[in-house]
Amino acid sequence: MVAVKRATVLALNSGSSSLKYGMYAVDPEPVLLVGETIETPDDDGDDHARIFDTIETALKGWPVPTVIGHRIVHGGPHRDAHCRIDDAVMADLEAACAFAPLHGPASLALIRAAEARYPRVSQIACFDTAFHAGMPDIARTLPIPRQYQATGVRRYGFHGLSCESILRQLSGDIPARLVIAHLGNGASVTAVGNGASIDTGMGLTPSGGVMMATRTGDIDPGVLLYLLRETGLDAPALATLVDHASGMAGVSGLSGDMRVLRAAATEEADLAVRMFERSVCKQIAAMIASLGGADMLVLTGGIGENDAPTAQAIRAGLAWVPGLEIRILPSQEDAQIALHAGALA
Repeated sequence: MVAVKRATVLALNSGSSSLKYGMYAVDPEPVLLVGETIETPDDDGDDHARIFDTIETALKGWPVPTVIGHRIVHGGPHRDAHCRIDDAVMADLEAACAFAPLHGPASLALIRAAEARYPRVSQIACFDTAFHAGMPDIARTLPIPRQYQATGVRRYGFHGLSCESILRQLSGDIPARLVIAHLGNGASVTAVGNGASIDTGMGLTPSGGVMMATRTGDIDPGVLLYLLRETGLDAPALATLVDHASGMAGVSGLSGDMRVLRAAATEEADLAVRMFERSVCKQIAAMIASLGGADMLVLTGGIGENDAPTAQAIRAGLAWVPGLEIRILPSQEDAQIALHAGALA
């Protein structure tokens, strides 16, 4: 038996097709004890039971977690702060699935499975949208008729836990004007002024902003109206096109995985990569405009941290920005979940 005197937090980071878990000791900083990534092709109850069998096998010898923290991509219009999960929170998360159908149902299924496996352990919701809750009205409001705003149609922003983890790593070195580019399978760029989110690229859903691996990012809405009107695509087909069949995968006809595209070196793969790089540079420039300049750019996420050619292309594309320091830092979403869950336990 491994002796642990500190409170232990099981952090669960659920995506649309994978789950990252980590057991952390938090006192006061999070220390990873054990963790890994599990592919989750299905989201039924039996699959989640198998997931927890795998987790419990890995955690053998460690104490039962004192609290479990869940990454929730979209909190919806009524949840803008990390909190304990109860029936009211679950009801709001159910409603928020309309905004994030890729992630919401999987997170709900995981919460229910965790409650069944650890019925006496507190469950904490850690929202990616919480970091952006205080954005000013000029960033938060979408250019649509006002009556729709009352239903929660606005800019929410995402990758908030990743942004929080970057600020934690910078600690006392946080510049007044900071841009964070989280570049992975999902990608977004956020403007941070004096430690707070003031603007970000993703909007109502995680589908907007920069071009991504399989998501369109920002696109002329007329394109979707044209496809709806002229090709007979319905809402589900459009959702598949926007989230699963576009981005670098759609342009290349090959893959949304940057590693595959770099290795392929076809004309279509090269175009997809160059479009992604240009899209990121344009979004960073937009955030610099929102900040009135920039002191530092942080690249993070799987591509931001590991794909050197992308970092080089971004440096070249932003060479016109005076005095811009560019750093590469790891996204520590799971550790951030552990911190919040430990504080709310």
